[in-house]
Amino acid sequence: MSNKEFLIIDGALGEGGGSILRLSSGFSILYNRSIKIRNIRANRPEPGLKLQHLLGLKTLSEVTGSFLSDCKVGTEELTFIPKHNLKTNISLEVSTAANLGLLLQPIQIASMNFKAEKVELTLNGGGTFGLYAPSLNYLKEVTYKIFSKSGLNIDIDIKKHGFYPKSFDSHVKCTIYPPKENLKPVKLTELGRIDLINGEIIITSQLKGQGGNIGERIKRAIEQQLKKEVKIETDIQYKWVDAISPGVGLSLWAHSNTGAILSTGTLLGEKGLSSEKLGTMAANELIKYIKNEIPVDNYLSDQLIPLMAFVNQPSKIKVLEITNHTKTNLEIVKMFTNRNYEITKEKNYFIIEYH
Repeated sequence: MSNKEFLIIDGALGEGGGSILRLSSGFSILYNRSIKIRNIRANRPEPGLKLQHLLGLKTLSEVTGSFLSDCKVGTEELTFIPKHNLKTNISLEVSTAANLGLLLQPIQIASMNFKAEKVELTLNGGGTFGLYAPSLNYLKEVTYKIFSKSGLNIDIDIKKHGFYPKSFDSHVKCTIYPPKENLKPVKLTELGRIDLINGEIIITSQLKGQGGNIGERIKRAIEQQLKKEVKIETDIQYKWVDAISPGVGLSLWAHSNTGAILSTGTLLGEKGLSSEKLGTMAANELIKYIKNEIPVDNYLSDQLIPLMAFVNQPSKIKVLEITNHTKTNLEIVKMFTNRNYEITKEKNYFIIEYH
């Protein structure tokens, strides 16, 4: 196959990170375009593929039967030729702390055009919580519930959590139910009324007894801040889990009467960060969206761009800001489809629209 038949993608585009790999490979399947990615992560201190990127690409290749050129850690150029020889039941051993949410991203994009009743993935190892990545409970409670409104149903069953940096003990089952009909457009421009804020705090058992009940302290701080600022009822749960690496991860979310699901994204505990401070940070993250009447959080906007572009009908979302991830996603989508998008800036928000 000649270079003319490949869509050439510059891996240094925009932020030049791993999202270019995840989106490009997912779109390759979705739009049946062979791709060649050059300058992979060229702007990063250690250019080339990292192990988690390699694992994600190999997983997508295995699920779909696609061709992936010979790759290893540090590879700076690769080719990916899409096939549609779908395997509907795969078990994957993840021997690193790779974030499972990121690993699933190219598959969730490609699955918008899968032709199967369902696809089951069993993931052993990897992390349900990691740095700079969506946790699986965020995907389960926010992203995938919004997807289901369009007709793409993805179920996550978290049997065992794992935390960065040694996430070798996670156990997760992901079941994808590809759409049987044309996907519905995304229209999230009004926040509407919120009556209840939910939340889940996951704490590893190594942290029991350190500074009192960590879960209760985080929960109390969240509730106090929300009560003071927005006066909305809460249902915050915390759970102790066994994992190799100690850690704390949490997410808050809220359903509105317009169909929006607003969230904080994923927050992680850190050394030197008190439980009270973490709880207050989480509450304030949600409060900023509520007070500005924003129905789509910054993390969800990234995830929605591929869906909005793929659906033939007009889609429209209201966001607080245009993140670097969103900018990169929009630019990559433009390489694969003729769909035109428009960004409109208002006083305290942006509208992203696909016509």
